[in-house]
Formats: sequence, structure tokens, C-alpha cells
Amino acid sequence: MGTEGDRMTTGKSGYGETTAAAAEGSFKPTARSRVKRLPKRGHYDRETVYAVLDAGLIAHIGYVIDGQPFVTPTAYWREGDMLYWHGSAASRMLEHVGEGIPVSVTVTHLDGLVLARSGFHHSINYRSVMAFGRAHFVDDPAAKMAAFEAFVERIYPGRWPELRPATAQEVKGTSVLGMKIEEASAKIRTGGPVDDDEDYALPIWAGVLPIRTVVGAAIPDEKLTPGIERPAHLSIFRAETEFDALMMRAARSSKAAE
Repeated sequence: MGTEGDRMTTGKSGYGETTAAAAEGSFKPTARSRVKRLPKRGHYDRETVYAVLDAGLIAHIGYVIDGQPFVTPTAYWREGDMLYWHGSAASRMLEHVGEGIPVSVTVTHLDGLVLARSGFHHSINYRSVMAFGRAHFVDDPAAKMAAFEAFVERIYPGRWPELRPATAQEVKGTSVLGMKIEEASAKIRTGGPVDDDEDYALPIWAGVLPIRTVVGAAIPDEKLTPGIERPAHLSIFRAETEFDALMMRAARSSKAAE
């Protein structure tokens, strides 16, 4: 099925079609993608942009319908320079976005609360990406199935072969959209507070409160058939594992398996 840098769709119906190595180089900053506020926090290289994307699971899709802006949260996954998401075929967002209208996709990770010696200098440590492009439907049934498999395997490497096959009605009732990333930028803040020089001597506590999202202990379904053990492919979901690191590992594992 190709390598991470090779997999990309180029039309409205395909999934995982081949193109030039997309993972190399940087996105060219433009008037809409260039980080203007605190530009030193901006990053345009694909390695950084992809790391932020691969560590996440929920994106916010921004689009305009009849002059009204909307932002819709949804699960997503990445293949090379493509972002994919899916939903009900009856979704208003998917219906309009799939027509090829301009779309923005944002992903954000909260890493810490930064406490300074003045209210003005309090901040947040974060990693974020804003990407721009136009989305199109993946229409071919076989291509949609490949996309569904890629999505499941992106989160739970090794799970797809164990699942009950999707029915024709399930496939028909679910839409898949793919968006080639035309422009993208990452913005990242790390480290402690930056106070005015004269404020460092003040008797006020300052520092960082790290924020982590971690996996909890598994809760078996109440209707689980007795004797069914937790499968080996879920071993990476250990309690207290950091979720973004887990998503990075799962994404790399699913791509390596290709």
C-alpha cells in the first residue's frame, strides 16, 4: 500500500493513491498560514506539523455555508499530506465540505498552565496546527473500506482483522472525506513564564502546572461474553500512559505495517 510519504489521494473517489514523497521539506508560509503573533513559535516543517497531527485524535473543521461560519469537531487521521475524517452521510458538514469548498483544520494539545508574577504574563504551553485545503468525498466502496480500516488501525493497530466485517448499509451510511494539506503551520509554546525583569524579585510563586491526558483502566462491556480476554493488540493502552504519546506510537505502528 506504499509508504507514509507516498500515500495520498488525488481525486474525489480514491484513497491511498500514490504521489511524490509528501513528507519531505516544509510548507511554504503564506498570508493565511504564516504565524504573525509571536512568530518565533511558528513552525512550517512537515516533521513538526505531522508530529502535532499524529499525536491527536480530534480536529476542528472550519467552513462557511451561505455566509455562516461553522466549526465542527471530529476524529481524523493523516496519510502523507492528506487528512481524512468521516461521519454520517446525512451530515450537513460533510455534504457541503465534500463539495470542495475551502476548509481549515485545527488540532491543539494543552501541555501546561504557565503562572507568572503578573496576570498579563500568565500563559499556556501548547502544540497546535492549522491546515488549509479543500476536501472531497472518497466515493468508491473499496476505497471507503480501505479508509475505514486505516482509521481503526491508526488508533488500534492490529484490531481490524478481529472485527465483524462492515455491512453494505454501514458503508453506504458513512461518508469519508479527504483533504490535501495545501498550507499548514504549527505553533508551539514550551517552558516557564517570561516576566518583566523587575518582577522576578517579587514574593509571588511562578512556574508551570503540567497538563496530561492519560489512559485510564479498561472497563469491560457489561454484555461482554464471559471468558473473552482483553486482546494483545490493546496492550499499548496501559493505564496512565500519556494519550498523545500513545497516538504517536499507534500512528507509526500502523504506517510501519504498510
